[in-house]
Amino acid sequence: MAASDQVPMGSGFHAKSTAAEVIAGRDLSGKNAIVTGGYSGLGLETVRALASAGARVTVPARRVDVAEAALAEVAGDIEIAAMDLADLRSVEKFTREYDETGRGLDILINNAAVMACPLARVGPGWESQFGINHLGHMAMSLALAPAMQRTTGARMVALSSTGHVRSDIIWDDPNYETRPYDKWEAYGQAKTADALFALAVDRRGRDVGVRAFSVHPGGIFTPLQRHLTDEEMAALGWKNPDGTIPPAVQAMFKTPEQGASTSVWAATDPRLADKGGVYCEDCDIAAFATETSQRWEHVRPWACSDEGAERLWDLSEKLLANA
Repeated sequence: MAASDQVPMGSGFHAKSTAAEVIAGRDLSGKNAIVTGGYSGLGLETVRALASAGARVTVPARRVDVAEAALAEVAGDIEIAAMDLADLRSVEKFTREYDETGRGLDILINNAAVMACPLARVGPGWESQFGINHLGHMAMSLALAPAMQRTTGARMVALSSTGHVRSDIIWDDPNYETRPYDKWEAYGQAKTADALFALAVDRRGRDVGVRAFSVHPGGIFTPLQRHLTDEEMAALGWKNPDGTIPPAVQAMFKTPEQGASTSVWAATDPRLADKGGVYCEDCDIAAFATETSQRWEHVRPWACSDEGAERLWDLSEKLLANA
C-alpha cells in the first residue's frame, strides 16, 4: 500500500464524534454483524450502534453470563454465542455453527483485545497478546470468509491502536521464546499485526467483494487497562499520582461511545466502498506519519506495508497450521 493511500478524506466527523452520530440515518436492516468483545467498553457501544440501525448482531463471548448481563439492556436483535479467542477449538466450534446457519456476514469487527498483561501463553505456546489479539482473530476471520462471501459489500474491521508505534512484528521471535518479555513491546507488535492483517485481508478480498480496514479508536478508559496499576498509568501520564485524571488527558481521551465511532464508521460509511486496507483514526483515514507526527497520531510505515502484510500472513498461517 502506498503512502498516498493514507490520506484523510474529510469525512465530516471528528475525534469526539459518537457511534450514534456516525450511524445516524443508516439502515442496516437485513444485515448480519459479528463483534468480538461486544459486551464491554468499545465493543458494547459498537454493538449498541449497529443494533440501533437494524443489524442482527452476534457477540461471541468467553464469559457468556457476563455478556448476557451486559447486553440485557441493549435494544435490538442481539445473540450471544460462546467463544474464547485463546482456544482454537472454541473458535472452530463458533465459526462452524455460524456457517451452518447459512447466513451471510456483512460486518465483522475484531474488537476484543488484551493489553500490556504479564507474560502468559495460549494455544501451543503463543505469547498471549499476539495469540489473542491477532492469531485467534485470524483463525476466526478465515473460517468466517465463506459467510462474508455470501453477501455483497462485506467489511472486516480490525482494531489496531496507536500502540503499533511501539513495535513492528518481531520477526525472529514473535512469541518471546528467546528474548526477554516486554509487555508494551508485545502489545505494540500485536497492534501492528492487527493492522497488517486487515491489509492482507483486503488484498485478498477486494476481488470477491470483501474490504478490510484497521482502526485506532483513540485513548479511552475501558476494562482494557485492567492489567495496569494506577502507578503505571501515572507514569504514562494518564492519571495523577492520587488516581485522578489530569485535565489534559480528560480533553484528549474519548468516552467509550466516542471510541466506538471509528469502528462503526469504517464498517458502514458508503464512501469507503471502493477503498480498503487503510488505517483509520478519528472517523477518517489516518495520515501517513512524518517526522513531525505526535506519538499518538497517524500510521507508521511498518503497519501499512504490503511486504509486511504478506510476510505476517505467511508466518501466521504456519503458526496456525501447527497449532
